[in-house]
Amino acid sequence: MIDFFIYFSSRHILFVGVCFHEQVSSKEGESQCEEKHAVLLSPVGKLQISGCETGLHEIKLPKMSGTPAAEAESSATCEVCEGAEEMTEPLKQCTAWLRAYFCEPARMASLPVPAFHHPLLRRDSFTRQVLWTLLRDVKFGEAVSYKQLAVLAGNSRAARAVGGAMRSNPIPIIIPCHRVICSSGQSGNYGGGNLMKEWLLSHEKLQKEKLVQASPRGSSWLVPASLSPGSPRASPVPETVFYVFYLNRS
Repeated sequence: MIDFFIYFSSRHILFVGVCFHEQVSSKEGESQCEEKHAVLLSPVGKLQISGCETGLHEIKLPKMSGTPAAEAESSATCEVCEGAEEMTEPLKQCTAWLRAYFCEPARMASLPVPAFHHPLLRRDSFTRQVLWTLLRDVKFGEAVSYKQLAVLAGNSRAARAVGGAMRSNPIPIIIPCHRVICSSGQSGNYGGGNLMKEWLLSHEKLQKEKLVQASPRGSSWLVPASLSPGSPRASPVPETVFYVFYLNRS
């Protein structure tokens, strides 16, 4: 098995620590971990979550057939509708994180990001590098293009490979592939469908505006401030990251 430990400064994820164990995920055909499942009813539909005692395996998104009603944003609820009695600690952390994401973003500052346990996130590959870069550098309410994320991940010519990494992402929403858009400003494709991608971006825009208005001098809610207090600051996100919803293009 493998554990991932994400360390935060007051504003950024600093690095991801990795701890290997003898047991590995059943997805690699070797020793099997005991996979548990839960279903979270969310504003975008039922999210199917799987994982073991070590970490999350996957979050499977539903396909949205229509845009959620306008009142869904203000009256959003998230409830575990299946599997609550058998949830592992990573599944509990995941459902708590997702509840905060959809319903109370200000609480995200006090919640840990759950550990991940998926083969794709074990292998040393450009895909893994892209996914960790995305998780580390592109925050709630921000967006980057595929090309810009390739630059952040260390290969400016790998925009197409970045697209492949987004399609392979086993932990959507938490690893926020919905924040990667086309250079033209169009949202681009998404595993849960374009409507879901646009809804998630709009949700973050609205919630970030509310949070900034409520606390204009700080943004500590962006990352879990309770982890690694006093850690040195990571380098700021390069200027290639742009804020899609906040720039005046006139």
